Amino acid sequence: MSDARVLDDAPWLTSGPTARVLELLNGNGEEARVVGGAVRNALLKIPIYDIDIATTALPTEVIRRAKAAGIKSVPTGIEHGTVTLVVDAQPFEVTTLREDTETFGRKAKVAFGRDWVHDAQRRDFTINGLSVDADGVVHDYVGGLDDIAARRVRFIGDPNQRIAEDYLRILRFFRFHAAHGAGEPDRAGYLACIGGRAGLATLSAERMRMEMLKLMIAEGAPGALTAMADGGLLLPIFGGVAYTGPFAAMVSVERQLGLAPNPIRRLGALAVAVTEDARRLATRLRLTNAETKTLDSMGHRWWRLAGMDEATARRRLYRLGEDRYRDRLMLAWARAGADADTASWRELATLPERWRAPKFPLKAADFIARGIAEGPGLGQALALAEDAWLAADFPLDEGALKAIVDQTVARFTRDHRP
Repeated sequence: MSDARVLDDAPWLTSGPTARVLELLNGNGEEARVVGGAVRNALLKIPIYDIDIATTALPTEVIRRAKAAGIKSVPTGIEHGTVTLVVDAQPFEVTTLREDTETFGRKAKVAFGRDWVHDAQRRDFTINGLSVDADGVVHDYVGGLDDIAARRVRFIGDPNQRIAEDYLRILRFFRFHAAHGAGEPDRAGYLACIGGRAGLATLSAERMRMEMLKLMIAEGAPGALTAMADGGLLLPIFGGVAYTGPFAAMVSVERQLGLAPNPIRRLGALAVAVTEDARRLATRLRLTNAETKTLDSMGHRWWRLAGMDEATARRRLYRLGEDRYRDRLMLAWARAGADADTASWRELATLPERWRAPKFPLKAADFIARGIAEGPGLGQALALAEDAWLAADFPLDEGALKAIVDQTVARFTRDHRP
C-alpha cells in the first residue's frame, strides 16, 4: 500500500513541458509518473534539474505516442526501456517500468513490468524511490518520505545486495549523504560500503570521476569524506594518501573568500601534496588535461607561498596568472594548520583584486638593436631582462627600462663570450 501525500507548490508538474509529457503518456490503460531526483528535490525544496519519468507503456508505445503528438523522441537506451522525449528544448528520459531478472553490475538483465512497487524496490536509496503522479500525489513504497524528513540516506532492501549490483553505489551513498543527509551515515549502509570496497576496483575511471567531483562540492562533503577515510574507502579510489584536514580547511577558505565551491581545487586539497599526486589522480580518475594542469600547478612547491611579502606575491601572481596563483595560494593556506594567520593569508589571496600585473614592456627589437642576433640567444636575453624587471618591481619608466636593457646586454655578452 502506498503511503501517499500531495506535493504542493509544484508548478513545474502541473503546467509546461512536464505536464505535457505526463498527459501524453497517461490514459488508454497506461500511467506515467515523475520519479527519482526531481521528486526528492521538490520535497527538500531545492532546485530541480533533470526530470525523469517512468511509465507502464512499452518503449514502442512511447515512441508511437510522441510521433502522433509531433514530439521528438530519441531511443537513448531503448534496450533498457529508455526513450528521451524533447519538449520545448527540454529533454525527458522516459523509462518503462522494469524488474531485474539477473543482476551483475551494470549489465543487469531487465524485464519490462507494470508494477510500481517492484520498480521502486529495484532503485538504490529510499529517497530516490519516490514517484509523483500528474495530480501531485507522491507514492512511497520504500520509506523514502520518512527518510527525507530525517535527512537519512538509506539503501532500499539489503545494502550488500544493492552494492553488489553496482559498486558505484558506494560512492553515491556518500555523495547523497553529503548532499542530503544529516549526522552520521546510516550504519547498515556504511558497513556494507566498507564490506564491498574491493568492488571499487571494477569501476571505470570515468564513472568514479563523475561521482567524486560531485561529492567534492556537496554541502556535507568534509564529514562524508572523513567517514570514507575512516572506512578505508579513499585509498582504493586515489591510490594514495587523503588529507581530510586540509580539505575541510579549503572549504573554510573558500567561504572566507566568498568563492563558489570548486571541485578540482577541493580535490587538490584532499589528495595533492606534490605534483606526482596530481599525475596519479589524473590516471585514476581520468581527469581532463585542464584539470590535471590545475592540480599539477597546485602541487608545485605550494609551501613556498607561506609567509611571502607582497612584492614576492606580485612576482608569483605575474608568473602564475590569477587562477593558478589563487589555487596554489589557497592550498598553502589550507595546509597551514590551526596557527595560520588568517589576516595575512587573506591579504595574499585577495592580491589579484587589488593589483593587476603590467605587461612586460621590453621587446625583442630592444635587444636586436643592441647587437643580439635572432635565435635562442635572443630568447635567453629576454628571459634575463624579464627576471630583472620583476626583481625591480615592474618599473615602466624609460630610465629604469634602459638600465635593465644595458645590464642584460652586458651580462649576456659576458656569459656568451667565446
